[in-house]
Amino acid sequence: MAKSNEKKRDFFWLSYSDLMTSLFFVMLVLFVLVYTMQNKMIGELGEKGRELDRIKEIEKTVNNIDTAYFKYDAENKKHILNMQFLFPKGSYDISKIVPDKRADLLKAGNVIKQLILKYPEEENIKYLIVVEGQASKDNWAGNDDLSYHRAQSLIKFWEQNNLGLDELKNCEIIVAGSGEKGIPRTQPDIGDANQRFLITIVPKIGQMKK
Repeated sequence: MAKSNEKKRDFFWLSYSDLMTSLFFVMLVLFVLVYTMQNKMIGELGEKGRELDRIKEIEKTVNNIDTAYFKYDAENKKHILNMQFLFPKGSYDISKIVPDKRADLLKAGNVIKQLILKYPEEENIKYLIVVEGQASKDNWAGNDDLSYHRAQSLIKFWEQNNLGLDELKNCEIIVAGSGEKGIPRTQPDIGDANQRFLITIVPKIGQMKK
């Protein structure tokens, strides 16, 4: 009877030892798995943080574009050309603008080009450039079409002067006209105050290169 009890005790402790060994290996595997996943998550968060910092840097560069030619409207996220254009009524011909203003338009286009060239194409950054024309609030029925054609004439003016924006692979240009509407508009909205161009520069940032 005593030997039988000893065998039972030996069997119990052997079983208990096997169970503890199995639990140890299970805990070890779980620890390694959690540790690996945690390191992976920390690495991903660090990479996302670096990408976010890069995005903020690019957006800051865009928003701080040369103030000699642009004024940034933070509320509407648009760049307003710092120059007034006196087109003849009903005209959208850039050649009708005085020469010094045409020179400024070309310089403003070059500022945009240099901004786009600041970051190499391999960084996977593309730009959407929206050139929007506005018109004076004079209740002329053709102001919507007129403002569009004015924006279109600016793009053609840049092309004719070999600016090369249209040749950049990481740049897409959209032409728009908001007529007597659109935002922002200078107040009081009278006379030629809003006979101007608005430029929206949108960086489209893909996955950053490591």
